[in-house]
Amino acid sequence: MSCATLNLSPSLKPLNSRDNYNFRPSNKKSCFSSCSFSSVSFVGPLTSNGNKSSSDSCHAIKGLRSFPIGFKCVSQKSELSVSFGADSNFASDKRLVVLVIGGGGREHALCYALQRSPSCDGVFCAPGNAGISNSGNATCIPELDISDSSAVISFCNKWGVGLVVVGPEAPLVSGLANDLVKAGIPTFGPSAEAAALEGSKNFMKSLCDKYKIPTAKYRTFTDPSSAKQYIQDQGAPIVIKADGLAAGKGVTVAMTLEEAYEAVDSMLVKSVFGSAGCRVIVEEFLEGEEVSFFALVDGENAIPLESAQDHKRVGDGDTGPNTGGMGAYSPAPVLTKELQAVVMQTIILPTVKGMEAEGCKFVGVLYAGLMIEKKTGLPKLIEYNVRFGDPECQVLMVRMESDLAQVLLAASRGELSGVSLKWSPGSAMVVVMASKGYPGSYEKGTEIRNLEEAENVAPTVKIFHAGTALNSDGNFIATGGRVLGVTATGRDLEEARDRAYQAVEEINWPGGFYRRDIGWRALPQKQLAPKK
Repeated sequence: MSCATLNLSPSLKPLNSRDNYNFRPSNKKSCFSSCSFSSVSFVGPLTSNGNKSSSDSCHAIKGLRSFPIGFKCVSQKSELSVSFGADSNFASDKRLVVLVIGGGGREHALCYALQRSPSCDGVFCAPGNAGISNSGNATCIPELDISDSSAVISFCNKWGVGLVVVGPEAPLVSGLANDLVKAGIPTFGPSAEAAALEGSKNFMKSLCDKYKIPTAKYRTFTDPSSAKQYIQDQGAPIVIKADGLAAGKGVTVAMTLEEAYEAVDSMLVKSVFGSAGCRVIVEEFLEGEEVSFFALVDGENAIPLESAQDHKRVGDGDTGPNTGGMGAYSPAPVLTKELQAVVMQTIILPTVKGMEAEGCKFVGVLYAGLMIEKKTGLPKLIEYNVRFGDPECQVLMVRMESDLAQVLLAASRGELSGVSLKWSPGSAMVVVMASKGYPGSYEKGTEIRNLEEAENVAPTVKIFHAGTALNSDGNFIATGGRVLGVTATGRDLEEARDRAYQAVEEINWPGGFYRRDIGWRALPQKQLAPKK
């Protein structure tokens, strides 16, 4: 396995240990040539070909069914320590080098916030993307294979990485955090076993049942006939979910029985989601307003982040198919301080305590997808994700004023008790620009121009790259469905919206599109002029 030789400042040198460092990578683009990692033993179960085996996503809850053979939860505390000042700020005699795992808009936002952390001496991102590298927010390592735990461990040891922040769900479910923690590397992100909160909806629902966490009524099925009979008994509208990870496409909100039957067949008969759809959850349809709630968790303690709300549907007015998210804003007026307290007491803390009671402490960020029910005004849990949401992460990170590196390090050590977070006043909004055709098929390689002009619209505008690369002429091109997150802050949500859309209008990308009504639930309607 090769790693990258980096074009960094003279003070940045490979290390033999993580104990002594004081350096900052330059903001120059990385250049790459081959260099060998020192050998590191692979930790964890191996398959016959020597690769790490994936964790079974169908975990059970003690008292309901036994865990699969070999199930073992790993403590995620390191032996390092951190001191806190009287005002709950962090005091550290060491400066951190951080490795962010991932290469999307969420990871760009994390790199941006970590780079601004006073205690952070440098940020690596693997694999990263062209936009992250070009922005100078991190040194990208596209040659580092993040599915190879031994390679990641070797990189951390070689370059003095003091904290790894895992962005996407797939490396978490496959056990990257387990292996890093076993190697003594502080890691923000749950073990594979704890990541089953996202990796298996049945696991999450079983936990809710056992620990009295409010959620929609449901049943789990592997037989399509039984599922259809239950659907017929319940009636439509009804929700059908694939049990495992399906790249955000495994949920069908069926407004008719025929739609529900078709969703069941696609998962259990046609296997369109493979093993992720080998089991389905048929769930009560909840009416109300969806909202995202994030909390940092250290295994025993949890602290809430600021509120945020995203727009899942592809079209204006929340119409069309679901997407990974077409925009978001923070704070979310629907999530009042009183309601946040209810969420913490009835959903987040029971989850943290429940996972601890199951012998499977959760360390990382809990992203609760909630429905504020119309009939009761109270929150119910729709789903858990075990990482920062995208695009909610973008609006949260531009508002973060605390030293994010030290906060996440404290979480990885089990030391969040007494920590408080600082946020900028005002609001933030992100408008996602996506390739035409998304969330269906779309063309790759379309050219994007005027990004620098867009960021210069206002000092508070920041463009996060989710799916970009550079072509042979050095121009940005689109390589994914959701491509850019045009983000802005303002004194209030209206000012943040105006700045974000002003920046969007500067971007010259005929192959892209965006929603024109992000924030409509929280703001009076304002019709944008058609783009010239």
